[in-house]
Amino acid sequence: MQFFSRRDGRARRIMTQPPELSQQETVILAETFRLLGDPTRLRILLHCLSGARAVGEIAGALDLSQSLVSHHLRLLRGARLVRGERRAQQVFYMLADDHVSTMLADMASHIAEERSPS
Repeated sequence: MQFFSRRDGRARRIMTQPPELSQQETVILAETFRLLGDPTRLRILLHCLSGARAVGEIAGALDLSQSLVSHHLRLLRGARLVRGERRAQQVFYMLADDHVSTMLADMASHIAEERSPS
């Protein structure tokens, strides 16, 4: 069952019942959350929330080495959290789909609510 909510001025789909997952799918979901538990990977994902980014741009903005960023992007790509798009000599990375971007934006908003005075 699903219903729609208007929060922050935009319509959003909210699931009241998550899809049933097989045991293997549950393991994959747990691995995805484990990957998201690394602060560096999370910073990379949040940096890509606003659009496609090249490895060098990510590294410079987050003060990380390009090899470290490439390593994390490989893991994130394997988990289907980001995808790469080749443009001439560079590969630009972006969040894989709306599920990933919505989840990250919602969780960032959730954390920001803790800072806000009630």
